[in-house]
Amino acid sequence: MTYKIDKTPDEWKALLAAKNAEPLAFDVTRREATERAFTGRLEGNKAQGVYRCICCDKPLFSSASKYESGSGWPSYFQPLSADAVGTKVDGLLWMKRTEVHCADCGAHLGHVFEDGPAPTGLRYCMNSASLHFIPE
Repeated sequence: MTYKIDKTPDEWKALLAAKNAEPLAFDVTRREATERAFTGRLEGNKAQGVYRCICCDKPLFSSASKYESGSGWPSYFQPLSADAVGTKVDGLLWMKRTEVHCADCGAHLGHVFEDGPAPTGLRYCMNSASLHFIPE
């Protein structure tokens, strides 16, 4: 897949290091790793603001759509805009899941499930390591 922003693995590593991203950020965003439940720095964040892609700074989710899912990862019922994220079905871990990635740079963010609250019924279950939070 082709994205607006394309860098080599070394360029992504340097960019994430310059942003003081979590050590796990490269593996999560570029290698589709997953942080352990209840370990991400943004899981319990209740402040008002916008969650952006750690790699390219694209606005992805609003705190207004964040909710406590009990899953151990930051969860949202919808992205900030229709063009914020993209999805694809992945077969990792022997099950079909729908992966969520940044629409601009392709960073792996997490997965979306159909067990969320109204109004969408969706749960965008994201890795804290793939996001950075900008308070209002």
